[in-house]
Order: sequence, then C-alpha cells, then structure tokens
Amino acid sequence: MNKKLAAALSGGAVLVLALSGCSGDEGNKVDDWAKTFCDQAKPQIQKRADAHQIIISTAADSKPAEIQAADSKAFQDIADADRALAKAVESAGAPPVENGEKIKQDAVKELNETAVAYEGLKKQVDALDPSNQQKFADGLQNVANGLTKIEKMDQQALAKLEEGDLGKAMAKQPGCQKPTVSTPPKPSGSASPGAGSTADAGGATEPSRGASAKPGGAATATKSEE
Repeated sequence: MNKKLAAALSGGAVLVLALSGCSGDEGNKVDDWAKTFCDQAKPQIQKRADAHQIIISTAADSKPAEIQAADSKAFQDIADADRALAKAVESAGAPPVENGEKIKQDAVKELNETAVAYEGLKKQVDALDPSNQQKFADGLQNVANGLTKIEKMDQQALAKLEEGDLGKAMAKQPGCQKPTVSTPPKPSGSASPGAGSTADAGGATEPSRGASAKPGGAATATKSEE
C-alpha cells in the first residue's frame, strides 16, 4: 500500500549531508561554523532518517488506517526536522565562505518551504478514507506524486552548504555523518523481496519497499528497501 511513497523516497539521500568521503584541512572559521551547525543538525538528520524509515518499512500487511497513521506522523516529523534545520543554519550564521550570507538565506528559505510542503502531504494523507481500500490506494498515488517533487526541493535545500571547503569541513563533523537507522524485522504475510537497493534518507543502503493495494483484498507489498 505504501509502494509509491517508498519508491519516491528511494530517489536519493535527502539532507543526510552524506559527505563522509570528503576530506581536507580547513581554516578554523570554516571548521567552527561546521561544528556549530552539525552539532545542532545531528538530531534532526536522525529524525528525518527515522521518519523515512517508517514509511519504507511499514508492515506489508498493515491495514490502511495503520499506514495512514504512520505516514502522517512521518511527514510531520520531517517537516519539524526541516524547520529545526533551518533554525540551525540561522543560529550558525552566515558561513565564512564566498556569498555566505546568500547561502544561509537560501538554505533557511528552502528548508522552511519544504517543511510547509511536507505538512501539505500530511494533510493529504489525513484526508484519505482508509475504509475504502481502492480509493485509499489511489490517494496514496497522488501523495507519492507530490512527495517526488518535494524530495527534489529537499535535496537542493542544503546543497550549497555541501560544496567546496564548507562541505569538506562539514564532512569531518560527527553531527553531519550518515545516521544509523535500525531496520525492523521483515513482516510476515505478503511481503516479498524486490530487486535492487537504493540509499535511504539516512544515507544507508537498505532494501527498498514497494506495495500495492488490490480492490477488495488485503494490501500487499514487495519489500525492497531507501
């Protein structure tokens, strides 16, 4: 049932700041800025990763109402995390790099905009009727379409912060490393392995999950996990 949402989330590691491959000696000011931001960002990056995991790993045989509740909470959590990340950027101030003030302003603006967009998805999910499985599945398709667009916004929100010397400095900070997301036990029922794997919201590679709803029947899912 959550197939399209899981697929939409599999497009890339969103705001994970997956920079662990970068390295280099940076000036003290850049390193100090990176530490200030990453220390505040760490719990929010983890919160986002956990929320994405909720969507991807919702039990294959879950009822529509359970999926609705899980997705609604996940979208709100991501929205809250984005707003907190925006505040973290504001708190850290303009990064000590060229066009630092503009980079800061753009990141704050885009993070707040994505937060509003995720809350819009939450409202869409909350408005679905879980008692009608086919309509519920159709509604999730519309939500997934919206999620795909928002994911692109999300990926761009901190892109400028991840470039050049600033990105290298952030890569060295524990707070901006890939979060660890525990994978729940594979549910029994109609879940079946899917092909391929993609990076999840936490930057970790995990099996991706797809699901589909059959009219008049139980929700089925293929689990291949973001």
